[in-house]
This record gives sequence, structure tokens and C-alpha cells, in this order.
Amino acid sequence: MRRNKTALLTRTALAAILLGGSFSIAQAKSPAPADLKKHGTTASDKYEPSLDVMQDQKLKQPGSEPGVPTLTKAEFEKANKIFFQRCAGCHGVLRKGATGKALTTDITRERGLQSLEDFITFGSPAGMPNWGTSGDLSKADINLMARYLMNEPPVPPEFGMAEVRKSWKVIIPVDKRPKKKLNKIDIDNIFSVTLRDSGEIALIDGKSKKILQIIKTGYAVHITRISSSGRYLFVIGRDAKIVMIDLWMKVPGPVAEIKIGAEARSVETSKYKGYEDKYAIAGAYWPPQFVIMDGKTLEPIKIVSTRGMTYDTQEYHPEPRVASILASHYKPEFLVTVKETGHVLMVDYSDIKNLKITDLEAERFLHDGGLDSTGRYFLVAANARNKVAVIDTKKDKLVALIDTKGTKPHPGRGANIIHPKYGPVWITSHLGDDVISLIGTDPKNHKKYAWKVVQTLEGQGGGALFVKSHPKSKHLYVDTTLNPDAELASSVAVFKIKDLTQKEPKYKVLPIGDWSGITEGVRRVVQGEYNKKGDEVWFSVWNGKSQESAIVVVDDKTLKLKHVIKDKRLITPTGKFNVYNTRKDIY
Repeated sequence: MRRNKTALLTRTALAAILLGGSFSIAQAKSPAPADLKKHGTTASDKYEPSLDVMQDQKLKQPGSEPGVPTLTKAEFEKANKIFFQRCAGCHGVLRKGATGKALTTDITRERGLQSLEDFITFGSPAGMPNWGTSGDLSKADINLMARYLMNEPPVPPEFGMAEVRKSWKVIIPVDKRPKKKLNKIDIDNIFSVTLRDSGEIALIDGKSKKILQIIKTGYAVHITRISSSGRYLFVIGRDAKIVMIDLWMKVPGPVAEIKIGAEARSVETSKYKGYEDKYAIAGAYWPPQFVIMDGKTLEPIKIVSTRGMTYDTQEYHPEPRVASILASHYKPEFLVTVKETGHVLMVDYSDIKNLKITDLEAERFLHDGGLDSTGRYFLVAANARNKVAVIDTKKDKLVALIDTKGTKPHPGRGANIIHPKYGPVWITSHLGDDVISLIGTDPKNHKKYAWKVVQTLEGQGGGALFVKSHPKSKHLYVDTTLNPDAELASSVAVFKIKDLTQKEPKYKVLPIGDWSGITEGVRRVVQGEYNKKGDEVWFSVWNGKSQESAIVVVDDKTLKLKHVIKDKRLITPTGKFNVYNTRKDIY
């Protein structure tokens, strides 16, 4: 079922031009129209590059250099906006590279203007969108971006305590908040649904499937995390704005907000016994830092920079972004993953003033991950290195570094199941191919399988963002959200756990996009999420901002359509976070 690979190989020569291969411009042939149609990537097709928030930053233009194309002020401002909107998420603010390749001037100037234009136009087999042939950028824009990349990158302003505190706002003081829950909502079965392009979340009741509230949060909403008690929602957008929502209010709404940088992805709260709801933490892409805050007011307490040396080559990196953050259940610690340098920081919050950090060397380009079924081990993908690092949160040590057997693992939080042969396993899918990797996670009762890829499954194709299961489920769900084939992007593959002992386990395809009743757009299906009871799985049908979207609810036992949630307010729904499952780390 590797349907999406061959269509991309015709551009290998073009990719090699920029990435250091031996092809020349004369050897690089334009892909056939059929291949371009199959590739079909546009800005809205890609989860990470689009909707970057640095596009509106006022940056100082670097000075021109001899032999380097010059840009007028107007050209610089336009190119800057395009780069930060569409490119920085993968290539980095300073163009040092992460999911995407580095685009520093020593590389871009050597390649030259024509090869840069070709690369931007046609994309690459590794997942670079074809900005030109897709129609997203004009020839003039592509020429502008090629010239822009040959100039030194502008450096955005820093964001210290003064700037963070200036953004902090307590909307409702703690002593003015309810002393008990004032509504009849089953809080544990609420879904916080990311409305990505409208800068909002929808709170949806898991039983009635009705929208309880639409709450304005921040630009390009990314994730929701829940306080240990389940009372507070913490929503962070890519603009690094955090909004804290009190679910005890008669009408749930914001009680505090803060902005911890210019761009961010992660937020979490303290969960260790005795520290429930005491602290919150958020990590920024720019500036590269994390901020520890009061868990009830978001008052900033401490800012810690993540700039430093890469773990392997010991080379200084000026932009090591905070990827994911997780709260330990075994110690008063936050696990902070640092993308570009490959470090996992075990941040002890028992004494914020005299902060202790245990620095673990893992692997570079860390991204998303989650806990195993016991809550002790943290498995996090280093997607550009095709690895998964395993951290023992009880002993604060790296216990394994695993080759996932696939290209660019992207697990989200991953999925935990009990395999009929290998016992407890944690699962990741991949962006780059159809491989689904199952990793043994039980060093006590299944020692010979622990921290190994014990099985790989063949899914529908690459472009998978999330896998999903539940302790009460007999199924494993795998989306293919970013696959260029519209049929694959609008469906999910479902494996029966009991069938995983077969030589080549088969999957059932659920046509989620068709079930939604929506006929326009690509209808990308993303991020399954279970209800509290574990008998329903909710999928987002993610269309463009001006198109209809929906949420499709599947009966986990029968794998049949149960309900479709449609509302004109459901604009670009992506992530869904069930309060109970999120705060209990059930996935």
C-alpha cells in the first residue's frame, strides 16, 4: 500500500540540488503533470509549515553583502511574512533546520538562485511542499523567496520577564471564582476542540454532542492541557498565548491569560501528589525558552533559556525550540524536550527559586511523545532521525534509543495496547511512509521485547499524524491526514488488536470524510479521541477556513457511524482533548 512514494521520486534530482547531491540543473527534469497531481501539496495541506505566527513581527533587515541579491524594504517585509507564515515551522526562525533541512546562507548561496527557485517550485520527496506548481506562490514570489534565502536571516526580538509580565492578565481573581462547581456539566466528558484557523476552542459535551461554548483563545490554536484536578483548561496557540479556562463557572470561560513568547507549541500543569494545580509550564519556539507559572493565576515565576550545545557534536545552537512538555507522575518534575539540541530536561519544580534540572542526552529534533501504559516511561519521537527515545521518569535516565523502522515518526501522544503476543506496546505512525511501529514497553514481564520494535504494520500510506486506542478498546486507529491522496486523507485505517498475531494483519478503512456528508474540499481526517467511557472515537474532518468542517463520532465496538457534529462555528477543527483522558494520560 505504499501508494504515495513513487509519485514523489521524480523530483529527487531537484531535491539533490539543494541538499548536496550530485545532480546538475541540466539533469533536473520537471515532474510530469500526473505526478504533480498526485503530490498535490498546498499550504493548507501541511500541518506544521502553515499558520506560523512570526509573520507579523517587525524585524530589522540585515545589511546587504557583495554578490548577494538585494531586497527593497517592501520586498523584505513581504518575504519575511511568507517565510514565517509557511516555512519557519519546519526550517526554524534562524533557518538552522529541524523537520526541514537547514537553509543557512552557506548552503543557499552555494546552491544559487536557480536551484533555490526550482526547489521552492517543485518541492521534494522528503515532504517539502511544491509551493509553485500547487499555485500557492507565484513565480515572482518564488524569485523573491530565493533571493531572501540568500540573505542572512533577521533575528526576532527577545521576550524576557518584562515582556511576559506585561502580557499577563488575571480576568477573574482566585477569590472571586466559584467555591464549588456551578453547572451540571459532566466536566470529565467535555471535549476541548481546537478551531485552528479561527483562534478559538469549542467545548463540546461528550454525551449530547452539543457545543457548550465557543471561547476565543489565540492565533493558530495548538493544544489543550488539563489541570490535575480537572477544573482548569490551559489552551496555547502558536502565538504563544495561553488562556486559562475555569470549568466550574456557570458558563465556563477565561480567568487568566499570558503570552510567553512570540511563538510556541506546548503547555502542561503539575501532576505529582501534593503539587496538583500548583504550577503551569509552557515552552516557546521563539525565544527558545520555557516559562514556569502559578497554576491558578498564570503569574510568571521563572524563565529558563534552552540555548546551548547539541548533545552529539557539542555545537552551539542559537534556536533550540521547546517541542513537547509532559508532567511526571513519579516526581515533582516536568519533562521538557528540546528539539534541535536533542536534550530532555527533567525540571524539578519542588523549589522554583533554586531550580534543579537533570539534563538527559537523547536524540536531535525531538517532537511529540507520550507515556507508556504504566505512566513511568516517556517515549518521544526524534522525527528527523527516525528514532524514539525512552525516558524512565522514575530514575531520570535514558533507557533506550530505538530505530522505528519508518520515516519521520509522528506519534502525537502515541497509543498503548496489550498485544496478544508481545504484551504492553506503545505505537507510532510515520509522516514519511506507511509504517506503523509497535514498541515493547514492559521490561518486567516481557523483558525480551522491551524497548524494541516488535512488529511493524503496513498502513494506508504516509502522512499519518496520530494513532489512537484505549484500554477498553479492541481496536487501533491510524489517520493519514497529510497524505496527498484525497481518499486516504479523508479516511482512517482500523486494526483489530486480536488480529495482530497474523503474518500480515489487515485493516478496515472507515470513510470518515464520506460519513461527514461534506462534499467539498479534501476533508482531511485528523486525531481520533475517545470519550471518557472509551466506547466512542471522535474524528475531525478538517477543511479550509471558508469550507464546511465537521466532527464524526464512531462507535468503537461496531466501527459504524454514530453521530456527525456540524455547526458553522466549527472552523478548521483539528485536535480534540477529552478532559478525563487528557488529565489522566490515557491514550
